[in-house]
Amino acid sequence: MAKAPVLRHGPVVPQVENLLRHRLRSGEWRPGERLPNEVRLAAALGVGRSSVREAVRLLARDGLLVVRHGAGTFVADPPDEGAGVVDVGRLVRRARLLEVYEVRRALEVEAARLAAHRVRPEDVERLRAGLHRRGELAGGDAAAFVAADLEFHRSVVELSGNALLLSLFTAVRPVLFEALTDMVRHEENLPDVAHAHTALLAALERGDAAAAVAATVDNLESVLSAIRAAVGER
Repeated sequence: MAKAPVLRHGPVVPQVENLLRHRLRSGEWRPGERLPNEVRLAAALGVGRSSVREAVRLLARDGLLVVRHGAGTFVADPPDEGAGVVDVGRLVRRARLLEVYEVRRALEVEAARLAAHRVRPEDVERLRAGLHRRGELAGGDAAAFVAADLEFHRSVVELSGNALLLSLFTAVRPVLFEALTDMVRHEENLPDVAHAHTALLAALERGDAAAAVAATVDNLESVLSAIRAAVGER
């Protein structure tokens, strides 16, 4: 295999999954071909075996790989496009993201309300810098943009002063990173929620809890609507 790629800072599993997904799509491994074993893949990618194992599990869940215990991991046969097969893997990812986003909405609404009461001037400047970075990365590399976006939101949750809310956000962040990066890369007509982020920052700076909640709802409901449409929910 090729020289180990340089991974960015942030969650490792989504990056490993995306690397393997790209190699599968580029035809590096053909349908029915067995992939190198877990040890070789981990060494080639410069990551731990557990990261490879989880990435393979996600790709198998999406129907791209088949894990045969005792035999190895194989590239799945492509779907019969002539039969009108639905991309079930993508629907599963969207359904999974929908559930996570519903939890995210609940925790971030409360976090925004609390943060508006507890934010300090120096916190506002840090948030402004994070929002500026998010804006700079918009339209560029999807993973870098999503990482900046989630870091801005993590900072707001942190300012809530509620350790449990922060722990919950930290727990769902890898799933959000994986799915949102995929959406930014491949989905068309995603809502532009830059205005909602600006409104949230302004509300926090004023200490306006109601406006901070409204801006958070505006941001997350826009994306929730897009996800619901993708999985056929209302």
